[in-house]
Amino acid sequence: MIRSKGFPLSLSAAHLWRDDAPLKSHYAYQKAKAGDKDAALELVVDLAVTWVSGLRERLKPALVYVSPHAQEATGDNAIPQTLAAVCATLLEGDVDTGIVQSDRVYHTGADPMERMAARAQFFGKVTPGAEYVLVDDVTNLGGTLAELSNYIQVQGGVVRDVVVLVNAGRNPALVPEKKFVRLIKERFDEEFTATFGIEPEALTANEAQYLVGFQSIDQIRNRLAAAEQEIDCRLRSKGITRTSEETPSGALADKGLSLPGQEAGDL
Repeated sequence: MIRSKGFPLSLSAAHLWRDDAPLKSHYAYQKAKAGDKDAALELVVDLAVTWVSGLRERLKPALVYVSPHAQEATGDNAIPQTLAAVCATLLEGDVDTGIVQSDRVYHTGADPMERMAARAQFFGKVTPGAEYVLVDDVTNLGGTLAELSNYIQVQGGVVRDVVVLVNAGRNPALVPEKKFVRLIKERFDEEFTATFGIEPEALTANEAQYLVGFQSIDQIRNRLAAAEQEIDCRLRSKGITRTSEETPSGALADKGLSLPGQEAGDL
């Protein structure tokens, strides 16, 4: 899916911290990150209940809380879903578990280009007109939440707010500055969307700020090719092998494109 709809212009993320040290230092963090729901509940209750309760003025009743999560929960980070459920309980809303992330993006330890190369994709029923709050434990570049936001809006839902424990991005904003979007359009033209599957207006603030550092689309493609190799090396060191559909080159091949020095049919 092309990411064509950015975060609503007035949106900012409600967050508890700007770095993840307090989260990672909690005794239940490792188990919660590995999928232990009881550990995730202990963590969220200990760290976030008072803060979430304080969001009542910002988040009205009857909102739908949704988090990025895989269909098969085994081994999947249990914190986002647990935080969404706690938000729904304390703030008189509903929690959605039917919108599911359909791929694994392996963003832990990834740099910005690796994160942009491996875009999260979603499926599941969106209720047209329903107002959704996106919930996650940590956001860095903001791409996963941007993909979830795009999916919900394309399917007719309304993205009302974002709640995260840690907003770790260099820029805490969600919406990119207009000057960066304009520069990306002028510098890369239509080749940008063809390469990433993202329209410039739908970038996050941190994605746009990162990408204006490149002077040409060829420079971006070269960095993308290097990022693919770096992802594979990082994952192989952990005993993980990606499928062709999970690789940046595979994603480009699906669009009929190729990385520098390669033909699309060879990918």
